[in-house]
Amino acid sequence: MPIKKILVVDDSPTERFALTEVLTQHGYEVVTAENGEEAVAKSKTELPDLILMDVVMPGMNGYQATRTISRNDATKAIPIIICTTKGQETDRIWGVRQGAHDYLVKPVAHPELLDRIQSLG
Repeated sequence: MPIKKILVVDDSPTERFALTEVLTQHGYEVVTAENGEEAVAKSKTELPDLILMDVVMPGMNGYQATRTISRNDATKAIPIIICTTKGQETDRIWGVRQGAHDYLVKPVAHPELLDRIQSLG
């Protein structure tokens, strides 16, 4: 299934803007969320083809949101790529255990991100 709609989840307005810009320039429709709770809600209402998930956010963090989305019958088929500053190997392993399909450490190189997105589509 080709990836057309991407949900970008990040509490940083700058990061959301930067990712939205690069993704829309490459033809993707982008929906954004500022935190984990909003990500879970929008994953159900928008049914994106992919979610780019930050980890460090107030309230529900990205690991918790990833776990919730990946275990819900309505959203479990949506691939999630975690994009975070948490770069330890244990962080990556934990992210994958929560249901993430991939894990990138910020600052994310846009060409690498686009390659990972295309490999999922």
